[in-house]
Amino acid sequence: MTRQPAVAGQFYSATPEGLEAEVAGYTQSEAVPHAAIGVVSPHAGLMYSGHVAGAVYGRVLLPETVILIGPNHTGFGPPVSVYPDGSWLIPGGEVAVDRVLAGDILAHYARAEADVSAHETEHCLEVQLPFLRRVRPGVRIVPIVLGTTGEEVCRELGQCLAAAIAAQAAREGPAAQPLLIASTDMNHYEPDVVTREKDRFAIEAIQRLDPEGLLAAVRTHRITMCGFAPTATVLYAARILGAAHASLVRYATSGEISGDFNRVVGYAGLTIA
Repeated sequence: MTRQPAVAGQFYSATPEGLEAEVAGYTQSEAVPHAAIGVVSPHAGLMYSGHVAGAVYGRVLLPETVILIGPNHTGFGPPVSVYPDGSWLIPGGEVAVDRVLAGDILAHYARAEADVSAHETEHCLEVQLPFLRRVRPGVRIVPIVLGTTGEEVCRELGQCLAAAIAAQAAREGPAAQPLLIASTDMNHYEPDVVTREKDRFAIEAIQRLDPEGLLAAVRTHRITMCGFAPTATVLYAARILGAAHASLVRYATSGEISGDFNRVVGYAGLTIA
């Protein structure tokens, strides 16, 4: 199976040369990359959130395989959709799916289903790929999108992912431990000052490695963070895998690019180690 790009020319440049230049500009950093268990990265058009995503990817050592988890914006497919095999195309190349790890996850979590329909037009994972290919050209992926926000699913899937990651690290060594990536934007379409205040509650919960606190903050403060369930899933897994802290790398809102501060989207980039 080969997934074609769904948002090339919309969320990022449609030409290999244009995309390479675009991503190169966002990933320039003097930071020393370090090992991480997971990251949180935005998924808007690169002109809006690319500088936040680039700051994150410039700070982590990418292993051979990453597990991408994002929200289902389209409504297609099952509640827990795992892309099982094949590759994803982006301008200038392709990214292979790690079918062995995908199969392990599918075999050990009954609610997860092998599915491509939820991924065909979904943008949240696709926009991570240009950064991944630049940092590690041969990277493999396990794409997962969630059409549910239930706490039980987040916890169970997090436990399954932690077990699969630990098993692969035991087989191949610590350096081969897959990286977890939660793809999410933060609060949507409120004034800049409101979005920053709401996002602070969510970011503080992530920094505490507190998935329950994140889910509660989203409910209590009505934070329209589209990928809060994928982020909670990553936090559940990261805690099991021994995460000690989460660090905010960069935060921004769309108003900083568009000049419209009355109706912004927030973007946060964090590393979990």
